[in-house]
Amino acid sequence: MTRESTGNSTALHFETALRFDWTRSEVQSIYRTALLDLLFRAQTVHRQFHPPDRVQTCQLISIKTGGCPEDCAYCPQSAHYDSDVERHGLLDPQHVISVAQDAASRGVTRFCMGAAWREAPNGREFDKVLEMVRGVSALGMEVCCTLGMLTEGQAVRLRDAGLTAYNHNLDTSPEFYGSIITTRVYDERLQTLAAVRKAGITVCCGGILGMGEKDTDRVGLLHQLATLQPHPESVPINLLVRVEGTPLAHVPALDPLEMVRAIATARILMPASRVRLAAGRKELSTEAVILCFLAGANSIFVGEKLLTTPNPGADEDELLLQNLGMKPLEPHAV
Repeated sequence: MTRESTGNSTALHFETALRFDWTRSEVQSIYRTALLDLLFRAQTVHRQFHPPDRVQTCQLISIKTGGCPEDCAYCPQSAHYDSDVERHGLLDPQHVISVAQDAASRGVTRFCMGAAWREAPNGREFDKVLEMVRGVSALGMEVCCTLGMLTEGQAVRLRDAGLTAYNHNLDTSPEFYGSIITTRVYDERLQTLAAVRKAGITVCCGGILGMGEKDTDRVGLLHQLATLQPHPESVPINLLVRVEGTPLAHVPALDPLEMVRAIATARILMPASRVRLAAGRKELSTEAVILCFLAGANSIFVGEKLLTTPNPGADEDELLLQNLGMKPLEPHAV
């Protein structure tokens, strides 16, 4: 970013070419830019790569809930913690497809399916997931799955069934990761992303803010994402939803402006990616959500729940977009 003085005003000029060689110090500098300058830069970049009045609506369903052997400190689906989440096995494929049909009828263009597995199983359960993917793909929707760790062979089978994207979040910085999860290492997450890329599936990868991390960890997460080549096509930025029974149930709430900063920084670092305002949106005020859009978010999740956590209702979302003069992305523009 450079500044050029003109009389009493200062014009800002930005570089918007895709880069994959960002340094941590550069990311830190962007993240800590004065907030109004940061928002202006992010919005300027956003308008060069995306229609400013369009937002993609996605819906996420839990196809297998609870009992996960991982010990992710934020997750009420972990078998390590005593939360109120009710366990259920893999849903019937036809039920999932019918939910997707209903979502499509309401203008949702991306349908995501999540299962509480450490790693995707082979056999009958994986075959059922493939049936779900084929059914949702036939509706003309983008199809995303998050099933835990994935092998190259499984990624190919998902691709052949019509999978559009695979979600596998890095969650946080490499340095803070061990404070949140001990049952899986950071490199295993990167290996799954590599398997997805090799199969030709687009990558959905982001993280969670508000887990007690420092701003240097938020910078570290964004640096990891921005140095992936290519960048993740989808970057979900989640705000921790504190759930009783999990180790992070009583962590202090994050300043919403840190969420805004992270989204703006992600937009600047990965200008062509779709930045998704994901979990925790119900924890934010309307004004904070608007700032997230101004910062470059161009996707939200709709529906009553995101896996097991609450989400704003359809009427709230419709009113929000109407007040902002924004419209859902049309199916043909996916």
